[in-house]
Amino acid sequence: MGVLTIEREITTSVPPTTMFKIFILENHIFLPKIAPHITVEILEGNGGPGTIKKTTFGAQGSEFKYIKTKTEATDKEKLSHSYSIIEVEPKIERIEKITMEIKMEGSINGGSIIKSCNKYYPKENCEIDEQKIKAKAEKANAFFKVVEAYILANPHLCN
Repeated sequence: MGVLTIEREITTSVPPTTMFKIFILENHIFLPKIAPHITVEILEGNGGPGTIKKTTFGAQGSEFKYIKTKTEATDKEKLSHSYSIIEVEPKIERIEKITMEIKMEGSINGGSIIKSCNKYYPKENCEIDEQKIKAKAEKANAFFKVVEAYILANPHLCN
């Protein structure tokens, strides 16, 4: 099996610059406020390429204890961000590497269209369960809606 690519498109009523700030640039500040069981630490870097972040999921029932990511590129003008997952606990046995690209665009109603492209690279002689990956992607879509609700309820905190 080759690389599994999952593309998604999510719409929100939040302007793309605000969503990019909250979800990408300052997620270490805002995600713990939005979901108190989550912590985000910057382990290395200043937010640009090479930055390593550790996101810890403290809620019982969370699939992962933590995920470490490495920023590959961030373009604040084009509202795009790409990163790799470099470590996850518990380990994902069948996957060698995961890369993710996110781009936020304005929509006609003043909100955002969030486009993502995730690539899952299997380990040699391993198959990836596409349905399982797609189900996890749906959970991520739901979290964008949680972020949207927080921003709409707290617009003064997000400027």
